[in-house]
Amino acid sequence: MASPVTASLLFRNTIGSAENDFVIAEWQDDGGPAGVKRPIAPLHLHEQDDEAWYVLEGTLFVQLGDTEVEARAGSAVFASHGTPHTYWNPGPGPARYLLVMTSNIYRLIQEIHATTDRSHEGMQRLFAKYDSKLL
Repeated sequence: MASPVTASLLFRNTIGSAENDFVIAEWQDDGGPAGVKRPIAPLHLHEQDDEAWYVLEGTLFVQLGDTEVEARAGSAVFASHGTPHTYWNPGPGPARYLLVMTSNIYRLIQEIHATTDRSHEGMQRLFAKYDSKLL
């Protein structure tokens, strides 16, 4: 049996890893001009993986299919696998949130941050590698 892992300060960190069933990451978007839709992630979907956000501070908007959900601090949003989604911070202030994801999504995000091929075709191939689609 593996020993438990705890994280007293999760800010800009994760608990869990690519070898676990799920990962929780605390992330922050510093904000920008109010009312400007600046996606933190492009519109995409995951064929097999669910994903969720829990807002700690500020506000996130999450697009799930054709529906936009406003999530203020203390709110959570769940995206079922197969649902096109994206999210953004609508205001000038910071938004801090927990992203709860499968290890497959976590590996996708790690590879997105590490890749130098930012072409649309390159990103489509990368998403496909992780049973996801860039829309």
